[in-house]
Amino acid sequence: MSAGATPKLGAAICLKGDIEASHHGEFSASSESSQVPVAPIFDEKRLWQKVDLRLIPLLTTMYVVAFVDKTNIGNAKIQGLTSQLALTGDQFNIILGSPHTKLCGQLCIRTSRKPIIEEVEAITWGIITTLHGIVKTYRQLLALRILLGIAEAGLSPGILYYLTLWYPRHMLQYRIGLFWGGAAVAGAFSGLLAYGISFMSGTAGLLGWSWIFIIEGIMSVVVGVVAAFMFVDYPRTAYFLTAEERASLVRNTLYDSSSVGEDEEFATYHVVGALLDWQVASCIGPSTEYDAHVLVSFGFGPAISQLLSVPPYVIGTVMVVVWAVWSDRLKKRSLFILLGLCFCLVGFAINVSNVPLGVKYFGTFLVVIGGYAGFPAIPSWLGNNLVGHYRRGTGLAIQAISGQVGGIIASNIYRTQDEPRYITGHIAELALVVMGLLVVPMAVAVYARTNSRRDAMQREASEKGSSQQYSPEELRKLADRAPDFRYTL
Repeated sequence: MSAGATPKLGAAICLKGDIEASHHGEFSASSESSQVPVAPIFDEKRLWQKVDLRLIPLLTTMYVVAFVDKTNIGNAKIQGLTSQLALTGDQFNIILGSPHTKLCGQLCIRTSRKPIIEEVEAITWGIITTLHGIVKTYRQLLALRILLGIAEAGLSPGILYYLTLWYPRHMLQYRIGLFWGGAAVAGAFSGLLAYGISFMSGTAGLLGWSWIFIIEGIMSVVVGVVAAFMFVDYPRTAYFLTAEERASLVRNTLYDSSSVGEDEEFATYHVVGALLDWQVASCIGPSTEYDAHVLVSFGFGPAISQLLSVPPYVIGTVMVVVWAVWSDRLKKRSLFILLGLCFCLVGFAINVSNVPLGVKYFGTFLVVIGGYAGFPAIPSWLGNNLVGHYRRGTGLAIQAISGQVGGIIASNIYRTQDEPRYITGHIAELALVVMGLLVVPMAVAVYARTNSRRDAMQREASEKGSSQQYSPEELRKLADRAPDFRYTL
């Protein structure tokens, strides 16, 4: 049936148990049959539009305010933070990297009301950001930065995991791209907002950098409060959908691309398996922290530096969405990770070279495009190839922790004493990019070989008329090792 077909809500043909389960907020695969539940007949295009409108704007807004609160330290530096607090030596680099010292606040383990965690986090980090505006010493600022990191620890992996519960795996990157594009928008918006707020300097005896933290922190608190009234739990309890739509949505995510299904019950082997899984290690991407405070080394003043940070992020936002749509249509992830790495490779090579400022600024565009547009493919790839709620949640959390390690590294390789060329930082980033260019093709080769081997085994079994039968429980335990599961390349 085409996506634009007329809805037939009364003509549902899904299993009776599935409909009843969706009414009661529960869903599980039948243990009596290995047959995949049949989806109801209705307008699926309309279903996804309803889900998108309910989830994506709110998740994107939360991520934008979190990103602004975490990265506004660079804008505050431009407005006089370091001079007023008398920061010396590596103190600013320590401040910059301190939010990344957190461990991931959660392993994305599902709870009955997980979205509440995100709402409380938003309000908490908003209050902490606001308090940044009244600090008087280095130690006070350092303590608040560490608390900020703890407060927003679970947001990114939590959102990534949350989206995997709502969307089939080959519809995932576009949705991740939409909320991740918010980070690129925030990069541009943060510079413009900071520039506007800087005119409040002197109000209530506070300088412009103080008002940057206060205004942006209050914005996060407001978003957290609004989220408390708008968030929905999970597909099986989505009150804005009909029973038939809920059943279809759960079916689409539980039985996506194979009859493996998702294991709903917690077991230690899920977490241990993810911790030891080579797939998780192969999807750890290089960090490309490159923000407005680096542009200051171009020799421009605070206002021009803030404004110069806007265009790269605007272009980066556009490319995030374009690449995400393209990736979902091709059902390929590795191609776009490699493409992003290539952009970063050229961009960092330009910026480490002794070339005119205009060329360096062009290199900044390439780095931002490669880092932002290429990133959504990384968690999408990992989420596509890890089966099981707890296994996937753990893998995404580990990936998020690796990102924090990358943030610590980036914060300490772009040192003040290395201005204006930042040779140490650019070379270190180039090394990480090259490592990614080596690891990604190796992972693709392993996935492709495994898929080919499973295809051959199934053909052979079909020809002999003797295929091994698995119970639903056995398939869920096998997860992505199941014979009919195929890895996304």
